[in-house]
Amino acid sequence: MNVLILGSGGREHAFAYKISQSKKLENLYIAPGNAGTAHCGTNVNMAATDFEAIKAFVWEKGIDMVVVGPEDPLVKGIYDFFKGDEVLKDVAIIGPSKAGAQLEGSKDFSKEFMQRHNIPTARYQTFTKDTLAEGLKFLETLSPPYVLKADGLAAGKGVVIPNTIEEARKELTEMLANAKFGNASAKVVIEEFLKGIELSVFVLTDGKNYKILPAAKDYKRIGEGDTGLNTGGMGAVSPVPFADAAFLKKVEERVAIPTLKGLQKENIVYKGFIFIGLMNCNGDPQVIEYNCRMGDPETEVVLPRIKTDLLELFEAVAEEKLDRIKLEVDERTATTVVMVSGGYPEDYEKNKEVKGLDATKDSIVFHAGTKADGGKVLTSGGRVFAVTSFGNTIEEAVAKSFKNAEIISYDKKYYRKDIGKDLMKILAGK
Repeated sequence: MNVLILGSGGREHAFAYKISQSKKLENLYIAPGNAGTAHCGTNVNMAATDFEAIKAFVWEKGIDMVVVGPEDPLVKGIYDFFKGDEVLKDVAIIGPSKAGAQLEGSKDFSKEFMQRHNIPTARYQTFTKDTLAEGLKFLETLSPPYVLKADGLAAGKGVVIPNTIEEARKELTEMLANAKFGNASAKVVIEEFLKGIELSVFVLTDGKNYKILPAAKDYKRIGEGDTGLNTGGMGAVSPVPFADAAFLKKVEERVAIPTLKGLQKENIVYKGFIFIGLMNCNGDPQVIEYNCRMGDPETEVVLPRIKTDLLELFEAVAEEKLDRIKLEVDERTATTVVMVSGGYPEDYEKNKEVKGLDATKDSIVFHAGTKADGGKVLTSGGRVFAVTSFGNTIEEAVAKSFKNAEIISYDKKYYRKDIGKDLMKILAGK
């Protein structure tokens, strides 16, 4: 098969890494890719949202399957674009329709969807600039901290969690009246804060059948001890010690199955990943959010654990035969440590030369924000690498990741040195 992956981050490098191992693969292309994906296939200088350029490339190269990494092309309707085109309609697309992508593209839509299908989630209301006064009143009915979410896509940074009512009022005003997140915050969802431990569960579906992939926990804050600003993710661990078989059965029965049945009932075409962001509230799952694609950096710990040929899985998704494939998973623990640029998640510097990549061992180094410049690798993003390692324990796996994060060097590199520590404490307390 000839395969095109859309995207340029660590998630896409993880896809490229796994797909490049498939016996079914003939040619692999990544658009636009990064310095790491270039070792798995051929990078193509093409934006993931330039549908016309993608169409021409797919036709020219005889692409059989397009794997969509990021949310943007999905929310903009790449699935519908392909299926509505005479030339492209038979090309397999791994990703939902535009209607399905609204699970991520609109927080308000996803909350209403959960309510319609009795999926457990936090109490909420949605407000606009015209109903700002009602929003300020609604805040007074909640206890701190407060959860404010921009309705639209905001590059993973549209959620604010103020600790005081004064901060919450100020943030809500900034988001609605002053367009803090541009059009994304034209509507804002205010939710009650859920107390518990967060994790992510991933479902791969062909629209009828499904496989639940390994669960993961990621670390959103920039600072150790979960302090400071929210980021796109500073690390991840899989499996998750507190997500035992009994809890995951509840997730399947109360969340995954009702979600899939809800999509079918509403005639929403969905062939791809459903990322379910969950809170474990005293042993019961509550949905925080949906994403219409794999998470990043969770992909970098989930995909390496999947032993089944990923291209076979994707082929089964396209052909609605996912029930015929056996999902095999590596029982070991995988951890990833994300290395970022100085200043991230605010303004950060780029074009720093990276050294030490060839000296790493016992880890998979996924490139998240890099570019090749002659024989050099330069930083080009806020998150630069995701260093993934296996071990029989979290301690063993994360020690390898930390060791290699030390070996890799570039100006002002930073990474959290406490990834997995909270989970080790939970295990020690058992």
